[in-house]
Amino acid sequence: MAGVALCAWAALAPIALPSRDELFEIPNGTWARRMAGDKVEILPSEIHLTQGANDVLLLRNKDNVPQIFGPVLIMPGQSFRLPFETVSVNDFACTAHASGQMRVVVDAMPAVGWQRLKWRALRTWARAPHLFST
Repeated sequence: MAGVALCAWAALAPIALPSRDELFEIPNGTWARRMAGDKVEILPSEIHLTQGANDVLLLRNKDNVPQIFGPVLIMPGQSFRLPFETVSVNDFACTAHASGQMRVVVDAMPAVGWQRLKWRALRTWARAPHLFST
């Protein structure tokens, strides 16, 4: 019975997050590992944000070399916040990504019901897949 109540809440409750920021960090040593031939993937090739919920991309450069994201140079130790106001698909040059490109997709806020339940389930899975493994 508790499972049914939880699913009903997840499908119907408004989405309220502690922050609209979606953080991605570039770890120290990323550039050095790439120069040594390691094909390290530290950022996903596609990032999904949700308009009105988590629609601010926050990149934090913990590496010891500058990184480029779009037209912005992010120095070591600096962070860059990029808010997205509309549903859209955006392609950026990104030196922190092995391919040199990163796509940011801003999806619409999921509607009440199954869409919202699915959105919450996918976010939980992405953040803690170990909770669902056997």
